[in-house]
Amino acid sequence: MPLEIERKFLLAESPERLAEQGILRIRSERRIEQTYLALDEAQEIRVRRITDPAAGSVEYTHTFKRGNGLSREEVEVSISEAIYTQLVNAFGRVPLTKTRLTADWDGRTIEIDIYDQLELTVLEIEFASEEEAIGFSPPDWFGRDISSDRRYSNKTVWKKLQERA
Repeated sequence: MPLEIERKFLLAESPERLAEQGILRIRSERRIEQTYLALDEAQEIRVRRITDPAAGSVEYTHTFKRGNGLSREEVEVSISEAIYTQLVNAFGRVPLTKTRLTADWDGRTIEIDIYDQLELTVLEIEFASEEEAIGFSPPDWFGRDISSDRRYSNKTVWKKLQERA
C-alpha cells in the first residue's frame, strides 16, 4: 500500500499575504467537501467532492487510510458522481468543507487547507521518506508543527462537526 509521508503546521499567516510578499506562489485553488464513512483510531474511509473553479471541473474520490502521525498508508480511487451521492446520502452526515490552495515554495509543493466551519488554516508538506520529513527544518512562518497532534486531524475535526449538527 502506498505511503503518505507528510508534516502539518498550524499556519497563522494569510496565504494571500505570503503570496504578495513573494514567499510562495499559489498555483491552484480547489473546493473540497469530505465525508467519512467509517473511522476508528487507526483507519478511515472517506469520500470527497473536489471542485476546481478555474477549470470548471469536479472529481469524486474514495480513500482508505491506515495509521497516524508522520507516515500513513493511503489508497485513493476515483468514483462516479452517482456513487459519491449515494454514499453521502446513505450516511446523512455533514461534510467537512475547505478550500485547498496548492502552492510552490522554495522548490517544493505545499498545500494549504482553509476550513469553512471553523477558524483553522493548516499547511501540509509531503516528503519522499521519513528521514527527510524528520530532518526538515521549517521556516517560522509555517507555524506550530501539528503533525502528531490528533486534535487537528481531518477526522477529529469532522467528528466535532457532527456533534454540532
